Amino acid sequence: MSEAFGAPSLRAARAQGFQVALAVSLYGVSFGALSVALGFSVGQTMVLSLLMFSGASQFAFIGIVATGGVAAVGAAIASAGLLGARNGLYALTMSPIVGRGLFRRLVAAQLTVDESTAVSIAQSGRQAAQHGFWATALSLYVGWNLSTLVGALAGDALGDVKTWGLDAIAAAAFLALLWPRLKSLEPVIVAIAASVVTVVLLPHVPPGIPVLCAAGVGIAAGIYRHRVAPHRPEPGESGQR
Repeated sequence: MSEAFGAPSLRAARAQGFQVALAVSLYGVSFGALSVALGFSVGQTMVLSLLMFSGASQFAFIGIVATGGVAAVGAAIASAGLLGARNGLYALTMSPIVGRGLFRRLVAAQLTVDESTAVSIAQSGRQAAQHGFWATALSLYVGWNLSTLVGALAGDALGDVKTWGLDAIAAAAFLALLWPRLKSLEPVIVAIAASVVTVVLLPHVPPGIPVLCAAGVGIAAGIYRHRVAPHRPEPGESGQR
């Protein structure tokens, strides 16, 4: 029998999702303000936010189009698509969690982003992971788009969003989700390896590639752990009983 909706683990998962969504949604103000400042209308800004719903891809798209005009739309789409490709990797993990039904899966496909995936996989059980995913996904979608609208309408009145600290919110939220998982040596090694790969590649490759390569490090580690050497002790555990 499934856990009751009010079970402590499910309430905690939803609460974590709402908190992350609230924090990250505030950064949508930055996208809205920047988009209008670069020459996009409020309507165009909202269409991008509602349909693309991937912060990095949205920023990349408006930045490239603003620089190169209509002739750069193709490059903007390619860059945004590359940055959003990681969401397709997340789908491999989230597919058994989001639930059954065509409509549910179509909605989940639109809402599978960094935050909803991170909150989901941070949970200890499948039901808690499902509640964490949907709480984050739905509240973030609403919050991000409302914040985008506020930013688009307020425009220059907000000033530089960095003075409000909004540019650091997403990174802080992810660090808060990652930190409790670094309880053993193996995830620490994977995190360090992914960070090194990202830092090394950043100056040399197009936007989006470092993120995909860092994700590849995690995928390779997962394949090794669960397929190649599922019974091998984690680093640092040899000799322990």
